[in-house]
Amino acid sequence: MKPRRPVRVRTLEQARAFVLAVRRCAIFADQKRGGPSLWDAVDLPDRKPGERGWGRKIGAVWSWKNQLPADYPDEIFYGKDESGRAVLMTLDHLAGEHYPKYHRPIEQCSPLARKIHALVKVEPMTTPALRKAVLQGDRTRRTAFAKALAELQVTLNIVRSNAPEAVDDTWLRFAELYPAIAAGTR
Repeated sequence: MKPRRPVRVRTLEQARAFVLAVRRCAIFADQKRGGPSLWDAVDLPDRKPGERGWGRKIGAVWSWKNQLPADYPDEIFYGKDESGRAVLMTLDHLAGEHYPKYHRPIEQCSPLARKIHALVKVEPMTTPALRKAVLQGDRTRRTAFAKALAELQVTLNIVRSNAPEAVDDTWLRFAELYPAIAAGTR
């Protein structure tokens, strides 16, 4: 039996095909958890020693994680998996497997997560705006804020906006962006 040829992703379209083929992948490689990752699939040069900037590979992976769900919103989802890792997955996988298994009602989330969700429920908000509204200058709670924001993503109560013009992460209620999945009708 021949060894499998490594995937050679070099373009956004190839990245899309990769995500559609594997159905769910991490953004970056994780030796402990294994599984497919966009990082391992991308075949672009990394930064050379002494070279300034990110290098083509990290630049591609970092931009494609946002661009794929923005350009293909009916096919690809970007969010957090059950362990808090950034992942891409097909909407079919999200609807059929991931959401039913990992969604938790907001009432089961921590008080700080519920507070953040209440703000996002009123209007979409960026991470800096949420941090300012919730922490009100209390820098000692920054870690708790980050943990609550991740909790909301893992439990599929909020999701990053796919709007291409969004500069900062802008958060919406999951049910607002994916109403059919939240209602169980997709």
